[in-house]
Amino acid sequence: MNFRKVVVLLLAVMVVFSMSAIAAPKPWVVGFSQIGSESEWRTADTISVQNAFNDDPSFTLIYSDAQQKQENQIKALRTFIARKVNCIVFTALVETGYGPVLQEAKKAGIPVIMIDRDVQEADRALRLTIMGSDFIKEGEKAGNWLADYLVKQGRDKDDINIVELQGTTGSAPAIDRKTGFANILKQHSNWHLVRSQTGNFTTSEGKAVMEAFLKAEDKIDVLYAHNDGMALGAIQAIKEAGKEPGKDIIVIGVDGVKGAFEAIVAGEQNVTVECSPLLGPQAVQAVRDLRDGKKLPGRIWTIEGLFDSSNAAAALPTRQY
Repeated sequence: MNFRKVVVLLLAVMVVFSMSAIAAPKPWVVGFSQIGSESEWRTADTISVQNAFNDDPSFTLIYSDAQQKQENQIKALRTFIARKVNCIVFTALVETGYGPVLQEAKKAGIPVIMIDRDVQEADRALRLTIMGSDFIKEGEKAGNWLADYLVKQGRDKDDINIVELQGTTGSAPAIDRKTGFANILKQHSNWHLVRSQTGNFTTSEGKAVMEAFLKAEDKIDVLYAHNDGMALGAIQAIKEAGKEPGKDIIVIGVDGVKGAFEAIVAGEQNVTVECSPLLGPQAVQAVRDLRDGKKLPGRIWTIEGLFDSSNAAAALPTRQY
């Protein structure tokens, strides 16, 4: 092969490599900060987001677990900013306290997308969008289900004593699920909220607080828990107190985890209001649209249902979390 042919061949190879480089742009780096793993729901949410981003080679995901501490999460967000990620995706542990770090992200030109839990209203102009559930509507669904159930039981005129297990104090779902249920509660003068206390969305604290409720109150007709984890812990406490959950005490939960479906089939929980954690595909699509220059809507809703003895058994085999 003469010199001229060698030069032509080398030039051809260089052109191929150049075209390959153009065809394969540098992956977008996404920082994902999760609050922790306080429940089956949270674990499923984390896995969904990680799998969705990791399955797309055009993204590189940096993951940080805050272990239920806001200071850890803020530190992680600042690390993302320092690393000049292309986008930040995170779930807020509580609503307040994120203003300064969100200002830092905005100054650095890094867009922020919230999933599941939002920041306080005053800081929402600093993030692009929030995807997830309508927590107020979830609380209202729980209250409306209870009203219909009491009619079916012939108890709609009875005095009904309700205890409430709240989620983490200051978190968006705890605030809104309480508000939504209260919207229905005030429509029924015979419903009485006799106890309300946080169980921090955990099964163990749900059990402990329910034990205290049972000791303090002679008559409890309904338990409304802000998530299924606390409801399942409360069910243990009710059984240990010699009562039948689902019969002596109506048990209402939120999230739609597999354990709740099993409890409904067993007759120990009456209903769960679905709150899907499988937000990964939505998150990837939102970041992909952002990268492509599309304008994101201010709110991206998930579509969810409600499950009780009428439909839980049929849906149980398909539950992914």
